[in-house]
Amino acid sequence: MAGIVSYIQESYSELKNHVTWTPIAEAQRLMVVVAVFSIIFSLAVWGVDTVFSKVIKLYFENVVGA
Repeated sequence: MAGIVSYIQESYSELKNHVTWTPIAEAQRLMVVVAVFSIIFSLAVWGVDTVFSKVIKLYFENVVGA
């Protein structure tokens, strides 16, 4: 149990004294970049999924259904 307490104390000390935190303004800017990229990527995946589903639907209607 003493090992766990020591680990937590050392981890807290490391975070408090030795970690360089990103400034708030930069963190907010990076969050916007990630959000925009995520939206663009999700729209691209949606577009590819829509195209593939239409192609598969046409395939099954014309080739398999014939």
